[in-house]
Amino acid sequence: MADYQAPLRDMRFLLNEVFDAPALWASMPRLAENVDPDTADAILEEAGKITSGVLAPLNREADEQGCRWNDGEVTSPEGFKEAYQTIVEGGWNGLGGNPEFGGMGMPKMLVAQFEEMMQGANMAFGLAPMLTAGACLSLNAHGSQELKEKYLPNMYSGVWAGAMDLTEPHAGTDLGIIRTKAAPNDDDSYSITGTKIFITWGEHDMAENIIHLVLAKLPDAPAGPKGISLFLVPKFMVNEDGSLGERNSFSCGSIEKKMGIKASATCVMNFDGAKGWLVGEPNKGLAAMFTMMNYERLGVGIQGIGAAEASLQSAREYALDRIQSRAPTGAQKKDKAADPIIVHPDVRRMLLTMKSYVEGGRAFSTYVAQWLDISKFSDDEEQRKHAEGMVALLTPIAKAFLTDRGLDTCILGQQVFGGHGFIREWGQEQLVRDCRITQIYEGTNGIQALDLMGRKIVANQGQLFELFAADVARFIQDNSDDATLRPYLESLSAALERLADVTEDVIKQAAETPNAIGAASVDYLDLFGLTAVAYVWARMVKVAAPKAAGDTSGFYTGKLKTARFYFDRLLPKTVSLAEGIRSGSDSMMALADEEF
Repeated sequence: MADYQAPLRDMRFLLNEVFDAPALWASMPRLAENVDPDTADAILEEAGKITSGVLAPLNREADEQGCRWNDGEVTSPEGFKEAYQTIVEGGWNGLGGNPEFGGMGMPKMLVAQFEEMMQGANMAFGLAPMLTAGACLSLNAHGSQELKEKYLPNMYSGVWAGAMDLTEPHAGTDLGIIRTKAAPNDDDSYSITGTKIFITWGEHDMAENIIHLVLAKLPDAPAGPKGISLFLVPKFMVNEDGSLGERNSFSCGSIEKKMGIKASATCVMNFDGAKGWLVGEPNKGLAAMFTMMNYERLGVGIQGIGAAEASLQSAREYALDRIQSRAPTGAQKKDKAADPIIVHPDVRRMLLTMKSYVEGGRAFSTYVAQWLDISKFSDDEEQRKHAEGMVALLTPIAKAFLTDRGLDTCILGQQVFGGHGFIREWGQEQLVRDCRITQIYEGTNGIQALDLMGRKIVANQGQLFELFAADVARFIQDNSDDATLRPYLESLSAALERLADVTEDVIKQAAETPNAIGAASVDYLDLFGLTAVAYVWARMVKVAAPKAAGDTSGFYTGKLKTARFYFDRLLPKTVSLAEGIRSGSDSMMALADEEF
């Protein structure tokens, strides 16, 4: 198996050449004071060293060992505590955090690249900083000044970790039916009682304290989602001087035995009158939680890219080294008994599909991160509102499409290895197992598709879609005279028109039948994702084409050839998806229950 290497060249290409991130950052004063090109480059370089040199070497052995639970205590795999300290000492936990409380204030476009490196190197470990960052986002946006001053500095530094406690045994997607209760005390605190499941890194030994953000219901709260509140519940109480006090009244009842990410602790957390503090307003907990959801769901999409990148690196190395049979055009390595398998068209199909989705997915995640940065840091209210609409529209696509293609890519990498891909020591089967969860947590991909189709498309009659369509149409129009781009723009324009027609068609179907949204949603998200990735591939072609002539490294020429493969072999999938969506819901709903 290839040693994971951070794809820094491609990340720099996207940030500096395709999206011109330095110019965007310089245009927003609140970002300009924190980041410049030299700082960003230094962060990427150091992140590459840490993820490739510290986190990646732990990945396989940690998967073999897993976490251990004993009487409520969780022991992380060997090397994780030391690796966590390396992350802490480098300030990586607070990379995107609020500088007022000790964070570095870096833009998401840059933070996303670090997140991909960390997830590609060691996904199970990477979940710990990811969950802390999510908890910090919600606390920073909705917590009182007192709570922020008391907890955020140590969370940004990594001295304390964070966890998000949403799911219950009977309540996953439908959080409105949670049973965890919060009873008010006399000192502005609350007593939290209930059970939460699937809590990633809810208990561990890497940080001295773990700050849980817990969804619970107040007495006499309204029924359903409008009756949920958010509470900060620390593992150890924090004294007035900042020191740690007694242990709070909750514990880890067990950890799950899982298909993948075995080196992370997925905990059952039992709250028995634990002391907590309200974050935000009463009964507005879901709004507070969703502050971090756009970031976390993009983060899960990035996990898919990270795993796919690791799979691609190993599969590419294996295909160049493994010899089997001769090329269809005749022997290529006459001094050897056979040719490397990379000469075979089907192996190239797999590798190019992987490369297309990895590099296209990385570009798309950077594109979404750009809108997150504008929505957060722009001083222009109209620009910020526009960006918020783009974030709302694109987030479910980033989460679902990138993780679906991430698993596809991990499976293709396993297939390149043949029988060796099924054997643990080569690492590909772990990537398949680890990547699988990304399609499930932070809202299953089916739920993401329903969110896109129902809330983001049908509910507003396609108004959010028009924001994206206008962005793509503007790019097509602005580059219509570019002869090199023209073949790509023609295919992109046809795909965009196809997506627009299907969007209008489903809106009409939904007005006539309640099942239309659910029947169309998953295929629609795939259709949208393929079109969106085609758009960012066209943007990459625009940059790469003028530089390809003098390219001796193969980077720019490789971009152009991969883009051609994507447009020739993958984008046409939009045609069959569109036809399936147009067929409506009748055949899907025709069977009686007993006919299944």
